[in-house]
Amino acid sequence: MRDKAVPDVLAPAKLGPVRLRNRILKAATYEKRARRGLVTDELIDFHVRHAAGGVGMTTVAYCAVSPEGRTDGHQIVWRDEAVPGLRRLTEAVHAEGAAISAQVGHAGPVADSTKTKLPALGPSRSLSLQSLRQVKPATLADIDRVVQAHGDAAKMAVETGFDAVEVHLGHNYLTSSFLSPKLNKRTDDYGGDLANRARLALRVMRAVREAVGDRIAILAKLNMDDGVPGGFWLDEAITVARWLEAEGTVDALEMTAGSSLLNPMYLFKGDAPVREFAEVMREPIRTGVKLVGGRFLREYPYQDGYLLDDARQIRAAMDLPMILLGGITHREIMDRAMQEGFQYVAMGRALLREPDLVNRIAADSATRSLCNHNNRCMVTIFTGSRCVLAPETPS
Repeated sequence: MRDKAVPDVLAPAKLGPVRLRNRILKAATYEKRARRGLVTDELIDFHVRHAAGGVGMTTVAYCAVSPEGRTDGHQIVWRDEAVPGLRRLTEAVHAEGAAISAQVGHAGPVADSTKTKLPALGPSRSLSLQSLRQVKPATLADIDRVVQAHGDAAKMAVETGFDAVEVHLGHNYLTSSFLSPKLNKRTDDYGGDLANRARLALRVMRAVREAVGDRIAILAKLNMDDGVPGGFWLDEAITVARWLEAEGTVDALEMTAGSSLLNPMYLFKGDAPVREFAEVMREPIRTGVKLVGGRFLREYPYQDGYLLDDARQIRAAMDLPMILLGGITHREIMDRAMQEGFQYVAMGRALLREPDLVNRIAADSATRSLCNHNNRCMVTIFTGSRCVLAPETPS
């Protein structure tokens, strides 16, 4: 059983083989700062600000394992041309005393084929709401290729100086869409019961572990609940988490929720910026968002630590180190996470609002985030993720 001692969230800690200066992670929030699949100075500055702000580790979000696995045509793809920039990025973050993780994955049906110029892949044929084009059912050859690509990406992460990889198993990206009984209608070995639907996720994690061994930390970001009727839900998430633990492919598990395809606000909670999203969309999607966007971008009440109730059920079922995500905005909720058996916390929107929040919490434990969860930062993923209420930071 895990150690019952309650850790200090601001004290140094280990995550797999990596030594962190504290237990606070900058969660993956898509930056929209790469260009033509390569690192830019703007992307480096973004992560340096968070490293200088005191986090134990910052997460680059996200780096696709193959060209069709991007949600955006400019996203980083793991390939030789990206190596010099990735090394500059990791070296710059390390110079500020923080570790750095790369979120790796394949967008699957969340990919926008109008921007990648390649067919989006999914477990079954469907219509993409992003591109209004058909999602191609992944063949067995596609599956084998994507599994290998995850291993290759993880190996390249080691070579470019990353301390960890976070494998994306959530939000109905490719592996998550295979887990979903709503999206996965296959009748082969990758569809049907949970063991089959989880086959891709388990193969991906094995490939990553085989590629890197214990040279860097391996995290997995796994859905607890897709937030849609007939989707992947908590009871199945507990089983998959136990399988991951038994296979020894993961050093820490971060539980998340929601579907980028079907119910994105289920993860974020708070205000739903329907009007703002409509303003940045192209036609005919813009008109559709104005007319029915409220059904897609549904509002859920926000509270601090809002994923804790579900995540503690997975925490109780296993010994694997876990990261609490969702509404981590002040020292009190961080301490509560530690008391409930979580080893790390991940902060997203609060750090977009104030990249130096961790340093200020360390100086004054009563400090609370200025983030008001209006979620208009979500819309800035099209131009460069930021808090719309914060002063512009020069790059």
